[in-house]
Amino acid sequence: MSLKKYDILLNPKAQKELSKFSSDTFERIKERLSELSQSPKESKSGKDVKKLAGTSDPVLYRLRIGEYRAIYWVDEENKEVMVEKIAPRKKAYENLSKLG
Repeated sequence: MSLKKYDILLNPKAQKELSKFSSDTFERIKERLSELSQSPKESKSGKDVKKLAGTSDPVLYRLRIGEYRAIYWVDEENKEVMVEKIAPRKKAYENLSKLG
């Protein structure tokens, strides 16, 4: 029995945010997002994931990528991780109620 990996999807806003970064930062963020494909809800060595308090339907998580944060939710049924936002830490948590 093989464990299906999760597909990593970016909404159009997150895709646009990602395209604004320098190539070095773009590659680092892309690499860190790909780590979510195995276990999007767990922190591991080098992967800092937290469930965001006060979020439900969908429950939001954040992935720390240096000074940036990726905000996402997990669709267990379809094995998908939907990245809603990629932003500097100070702006990452604004307007979370509008996500999902």
